[in-house]
Amino acid sequence: MDKHAKPESFSNHLEWYSSQVKSALSNSENEANAGRQERIIYSYQAAFHGFAAKLSEEEAERLEEADGVLAIFPETIYQLHTTRSPVFLGLEPEVSTSVWSQKIADHDVVVGVLDTGIWPESESFNDKGMTPVPAYWKGTCETGRGFEEHHCNRKIVGARAFYKGYEATTGKINEQNEYKSPRDQDGHGTHTAATVAGSPVHGANLLGYAYGIARGMAPGARIAAYKVCWAGGCFSSDIMSAIDRAVADGVNVLSISLGGGVSSYYRDSLSIAAFGAMEMGIFVSCSAGNGGPDPASLTNVSPWITTVGASTMDRDFPAIVNLGTGRTVTGVSLYKGRRNLLTKRQYPLVYMGANSSSPDPSSLCLEGTLNPHIVSGKIVICDRGISPRVQKGQVVKDAGAVGMILSNTAANGEELVADCHLLPAVAVGEREGKLIKHYALTSRNATATLASLGTKLGIRPSPVVAAFSSRGPNFLSLEILKPDVVAPGVNIIAAWTGDTGPSGLPTDPRRVRFNILSGTSMSCPHVSGIAALLKARHPEWSPAAIKSALMTTAYVHDNTQKPLQDASVNAPSSPYDHGAGHINPLKALDPGLIYDIEAQDYFEFLCTQGLSPTQLKVFGKYANRKCQKSLASPGDLNYPSISVVFPDNTSISFLTLHRTVTNVGPPVSSYHAVVSKFNGATVKVEPRTLNFTSKNEKVSYKITFTTKSRQIMPEFGRLVWKDGVHKVRSPIAITWLMPM
Repeated sequence: MDKHAKPESFSNHLEWYSSQVKSALSNSENEANAGRQERIIYSYQAAFHGFAAKLSEEEAERLEEADGVLAIFPETIYQLHTTRSPVFLGLEPEVSTSVWSQKIADHDVVVGVLDTGIWPESESFNDKGMTPVPAYWKGTCETGRGFEEHHCNRKIVGARAFYKGYEATTGKINEQNEYKSPRDQDGHGTHTAATVAGSPVHGANLLGYAYGIARGMAPGARIAAYKVCWAGGCFSSDIMSAIDRAVADGVNVLSISLGGGVSSYYRDSLSIAAFGAMEMGIFVSCSAGNGGPDPASLTNVSPWITTVGASTMDRDFPAIVNLGTGRTVTGVSLYKGRRNLLTKRQYPLVYMGANSSSPDPSSLCLEGTLNPHIVSGKIVICDRGISPRVQKGQVVKDAGAVGMILSNTAANGEELVADCHLLPAVAVGEREGKLIKHYALTSRNATATLASLGTKLGIRPSPVVAAFSSRGPNFLSLEILKPDVVAPGVNIIAAWTGDTGPSGLPTDPRRVRFNILSGTSMSCPHVSGIAALLKARHPEWSPAAIKSALMTTAYVHDNTQKPLQDASVNAPSSPYDHGAGHINPLKALDPGLIYDIEAQDYFEFLCTQGLSPTQLKVFGKYANRKCQKSLASPGDLNYPSISVVFPDNTSISFLTLHRTVTNVGPPVSSYHAVVSKFNGATVKVEPRTLNFTSKNEKVSYKITFTTKSRQIMPEFGRLVWKDGVHKVRSPIAITWLMPM
């Protein structure tokens, strides 16, 4: 809604909204007057202005014509994007001179986590040694089944649940099966919240795996849990309300590990709410999605959102398959239980698929596809796909088999994700999987045995971009290179709910304090936590400054000094896979230069995106923004990465982009430019040297690309500004659009 359009005859916005809804109802509806107030389920006012209401399509169409209505969106369902990381990220050197050991609490930071709620009893949320909750904090602890006021403390400073949209769409929540409160039954929200800001817990492990200290990225930060996801998904009206509340409550960072499809900026409610949060100085971090390795599979691509892909760490959980041929194949597993197979004994091996290279329903081990007469007492080979990996194990176990080999298909390549299976199971890569399947199909007496080898550190190469991590390009705006960064998202250990087993299956009777999960859902809170640390150290930094520091200091080489690999193809990854690179928290503290962007600059970017004046008002109305036409092209947004797009008009042979950097390093400093060579274009940076005489001084430069020969595929490279101490790195992508 356009808040300025409210007639003075209404004492508040809700009264006006209510009247607007009434005028959209048909006469018969009005006569029945079926509790008009109840049509409105939420009123929004902190991040943007508007409301959520129950309307028929006809009523919504009538309402769209009413004065002050800027846009109407149907309810959308979003999905969750379902320890070693602090050490791997350099946050906990073995010596305690860690940067973070300096009293980080000098500036209190609250991170709002939009997810499935929180399990407050977890030791990760103990508040020992924490100072009182800051006076500016306005959040609260909502009570409900299984959640009392005392469940909040100096660590969990807020907990709220949002279900009106979910209930309006799917009917009342069954309170026997689901907590209608901030309590987390699923585990996902507890895991992400603990990854952001969990207190250190010694001896954390999952059934003995990954034993060590579990701690969040920012152990000194506070958590506010906003439960927006339920058994049936996460509903946009609830997500919008949670962001609106979080802004009013006073969060500094929002961590959102969920996403829907990509829709244009003015149709994307999460993007609109995130824009409002950014205007209030809140850093918003979202998961990129688990749609990889398909190209253009990203979600949450708005430039004011930090979009986080997933990569591996240097820790693994190796397991082996010993085949009857004497061959040993290595995979991964997190199985621990009483049903262990004897390593000296061989068990019959069976694969229900027709051939080793293309999966079919029975090879996928879907419910009801395995014949117990055939598989009982055997090890079954299952192909990945369609159903959850752990569920395949359940199907195999129910059919009487003694073990499972889970084989990757072309979609997953050689990437191995460990799971807490319900029976002995080993996951193997596509290549080895084909060999094992071929052996099972061609040898009448194929046999195997399985064994887990525990936890192994120092894995090389790492990090590697996860195959499942969603990829660019960002087709919504090719000039904005996405994802922004990658962070640990494979086999991450963190706190877990007391209500669900580690496999997440309802049939799993096991209960654990920590669980190991994979997904961009896990990488997003790593970045949210690091953003909290940067905000604590630099309270004056804008969300764009924090993002810039994370991006320009990210690294693009692994622990073998080679370019970051892509797990799906076993070849080097590109900025469409890893963005600016892998986060490097220690370097991000002192980036030297930052690319800052204000809310008006983002609005100017939207002015280049072909939106109508009404569509622009969705973003501009809150602060009464107008297009000042300050950007010549979308590529001129002061983004830390550089994406230049040559149009299909071949007469355009050169393009110039503009950038401005702010000095946050030593007052007197001088930086010189180093830029990659490209096959298809020459690159000229002017000036080649940037000289600063004071802190926070801004200096601009321009970068001109001239086509030598149009390339069919995009070309990638980098621009680095160096002063002898700092390297301020921007990835470059050059795309030539082909004439139709």
